[in-house]
Amino acid sequence: MSIFPAYRPRRLRRTEPIRALVRETELSPGDLILPLFVAPGSGVRRAVASMPGVDQTSADELLRDAEEALSLGLGGVLLFGIPEHKDESGSEGYADAGVVQDAVRRLKRELPELTVATDVCLCEYTSHGHCGIVVDGDVDNDATVPLLARMAVSHAAAGADIVAPSDMMDGRVGAIRSALDQAGFSRTPIMAYSAKYASAFYGPFRDAADSAPAFGDRRTAQMDPANVEEALREARLDIAEGADIVMVKPALAYLDVIHRVKRETGYPVCAYHVSGEYAMIEAAAANGWIDGPRAHEEALVSIRRAGADMIISYYARQLARSRRG
Repeated sequence: MSIFPAYRPRRLRRTEPIRALVRETELSPGDLILPLFVAPGSGVRRAVASMPGVDQTSADELLRDAEEALSLGLGGVLLFGIPEHKDESGSEGYADAGVVQDAVRRLKRELPELTVATDVCLCEYTSHGHCGIVVDGDVDNDATVPLLARMAVSHAAAGADIVAPSDMMDGRVGAIRSALDQAGFSRTPIMAYSAKYASAFYGPFRDAADSAPAFGDRRTAQMDPANVEEALREARLDIAEGADIVMVKPALAYLDVIHRVKRETGYPVCAYHVSGEYAMIEAAAANGWIDGPRAHEEALVSIRRAGADMIISYYARQLARSRRG
């Protein structure tokens, strides 16, 4: 008589085809959104030292990256702007001829089937690097919100398919929804950065977007990493104000938050696999300490398994290329 139980889990692990049949979580290129950084000029491609494989590009070079993203079947791209000039109010962020607005027009003209999302925040455009109008050393929430709404409308007018406010100002989703509707863009979805934490994992992004604050930090706007109930309140507030997709950022250190937000709201959830999370894997792989491609895929699968419907990832193209063999 066998000492083993009738059920042997290893039976379903013997071959890759069997493993695929019983796989519980699927990760496909269509689940991934590729962040891109657009700068003024033409023929510009500058590598971001802290994020191997990530570049700042002018719109013509950006088009090449976007064409590849589309051909690989990625879910879309998310644009961040690097303006030629910065000022205290971040005016190039909401200028009709801003760097992102011009890039969106070009992408939608050349690649109309590509889904283009845009980051709505002033930190990349302000001379002080904060996410809005600074008064007495802190961001003035209510003075900032109208500028964010203006920025979102300018992106939608340029042709953006999705606008993504990342600033964490109170009430900005409602103001953006109202402004979009009044401007005739009632069909433009809002992907709200609802639970954006004051994280140590953003450093490489600030190199890529040239958006490090000149003084202080952003903790008065971004959430305490210890809190999850607050994340649920933030997500519910954004939904009530008109958000169509809610986001958790970062992802790997906040898988429990992703799970709770998905389970308790039932809304589409995006997770941002942020620059520091990406750069850590790249650095460890460069030193031969881990298998980089396997680690990246494992990380992305964990984010999907936690409940994310879509993931913003710097590794999106590499994963999609590997799936093509």
